[in-house]
Amino acid sequence: MRALEVRALEVRELECFLVLADELHFGRTGERLYVSQSRVSQLLAALERRLGARLVERTSRRVRLTPFGEEFLAELRPAYDALAGVVSRAQAHARGLTGTLRIGFQGTATAYLLRAIEAFRVRHPDIRPHLVEIPLCDPFGALRRGDVDTAVVLLPVAEPDLELGPVFSEQRQTLAVSVRHPYASRDRLSAAELAGADLIAPAAPAPSYWRAAQAPGAAGGPSVATLQEGLTLVAADIGAMLLCRPTADYHARDDIAFVPVDGLPDSALGVVWRAGGDTAAVRAFAGAVAGTCPVRGGGPRSGSSRTPAP
Repeated sequence: MRALEVRALEVRELECFLVLADELHFGRTGERLYVSQSRVSQLLAALERRLGARLVERTSRRVRLTPFGEEFLAELRPAYDALAGVVSRAQAHARGLTGTLRIGFQGTATAYLLRAIEAFRVRHPDIRPHLVEIPLCDPFGALRRGDVDTAVVLLPVAEPDLELGPVFSEQRQTLAVSVRHPYASRDRLSAAELAGADLIAPAAPAPSYWRAAQAPGAAGGPSVATLQEGLTLVAADIGAMLLCRPTADYHARDDIAFVPVDGLPDSALGVVWRAGGDTAAVRAFAGAVAGTCPVRGGGPRSGSSRTPAP
């Protein structure tokens, strides 16, 4: 019999009572629930009839809970919040907004990326982001192997089996050179002067078009698998390497100088995932990037090609 009585309760009546207990005003309660003041009175009266006691005392000057109403509120609110949490978690699970999202990144997790991840965590607390560093020389391999669900990579991206989402963090490029290099004392360089810098390029298996974008004009120079390998060669004065300004600032060291380069397209990052692999969690992360970072362009594009950006 008790189960039948509980099932007879209407959730809308309970919601109405909880809001009224907060507001102690029928008009404001109606506004919050998007119903009329008379509907609030009807819902409250129906709940009181089911319970068999008055919950609220109402006069022309004030609204207050009865002692019975206070007791009912104290027991109802935690139970209602727990039920709402169960429903919310079930909805998130049904939409795929639970579990772990593996996010690949190259070289340095920039401030833009970290800000987007924090926003993502706040909006979707049931998804745990897991950051995975992917090699400079293999921007797309981790995605294709299924090691990550999405990745933030340097542009361009021209892969028919991958989709490119938000493009962000467009930054001026700098040339990293040893402090012993002739360019180290320069305030800036032109793009044409890169020919005299013996540029370090990412190694295979990165696609040739992508490697050329990170080291335009490089021919026969050193190639590296990781950013740290490249910086080590730079410090040893074995070559020079193009880096965006934030990455240069992050890796500042006494034996390397970072010189701005004029005449090159800005560096940029893009959110990438496998074609058809835009799960709810991946879309949520892309949305967090688009919502927190200055972005270029619109929605996902399959096999998009972008301006070269180291």
